[in-house]
Amino acid sequence: MDKLKIKVSIAGRVYPLTIKREEEESIRKAAAKIEAIVKQFESNYAVKDKQDLLAMCALQLSSKVEGSEGKTLVDTSDLDQSIDAIEADITAMLQRSLT
Repeated sequence: MDKLKIKVSIAGRVYPLTIKREEEESIRKAAAKIEAIVKQFESNYAVKDKQDLLAMCALQLSSKVEGSEGKTLVDTSDLDQSIDAIEADITAMLQRSLT
């Protein structure tokens, strides 16, 4: 397996991680999202304790997950590429059948 060592910063702490190379982008995006939510809570509320901010962040993200349970989540970019490929195949077949 292709492993990668990275460091992510969340709420003022740096966390070293060893991850699969293909997970790097999603891990970094997740850390950035957590960091943004923590900063939002910090600026909107008079809460300065990082543990409280992280707990509020965890609650917000968890409620979103709970709200999406049972729903199908689709990566639309992959879906669009698949549809484009199918459409190209159909067009090519139709053109061959017309000639």
